[in-house]
Amino acid sequence: MEQLHAPWRIEYILAPKPKLEESLFTSIAQSSDDVKNLVIARDRTCYAVLNRYPYNGGHIMVVPYKQVADFNGLTDDEVSDLWKLARRCINALTQLMKPEGFNIGINLGKVAGAGILEHLHIHIVPRWNGDTNFMPVLANTSVVPQALEELSNQLRAALTK
Repeated sequence: MEQLHAPWRIEYILAPKPKLEESLFTSIAQSSDDVKNLVIARDRTCYAVLNRYPYNGGHIMVVPYKQVADFNGLTDDEVSDLWKLARRCINALTQLMKPEGFNIGINLGKVAGAGILEHLHIHIVPRWNGDTNFMPVLANTSVVPQALEELSNQLRAALTK
C-alpha cells in the first residue's frame, strides 16, 4: 500500500483558531502581500484567491472587498463584478489545468456549509473524470496534484493577460 503525505493539512488542523475582529477575507483584502495570501487577481470591487485548503486542485474563491453575509449587502455593480471575475477565473483554470467541468457555488448560512458566515464568496472548483475516488471517502483526504504557490503564480500570470 502506498502512503500519501499531505503535510500542509496538519498546520491547519492543529493551529489555534483565534477569534478575529474581521473575517479572514477582509484581512486578505486589506493585505498587500498577494503572494503570501495566494491572491491571484484584484478587481475594482472584488478579488480572487486560491483556497489554501482546497476541495480539489485549483479551488478558487471570488470574494467581494465589502464584508457582507449575502447578496443583499452588495450593489448590482458589485454582484456583476463578482461574476465577471468568476468567469475570468474559470477561463484561466480552463487554459492552465484543462478541467472537464466545474462545481461553482455559494454557501449561505451555517446549515448550507458556509465556513466563513460573515463574508459571501463564490467557490470555483475544477473537476476531472475520476477525481472523486476512495481517498476522500475512506481516508477523509484529498489529493492536490500541484503546489499552491506554483499554481497561484501561474493563475496570477494568466489573469493579468
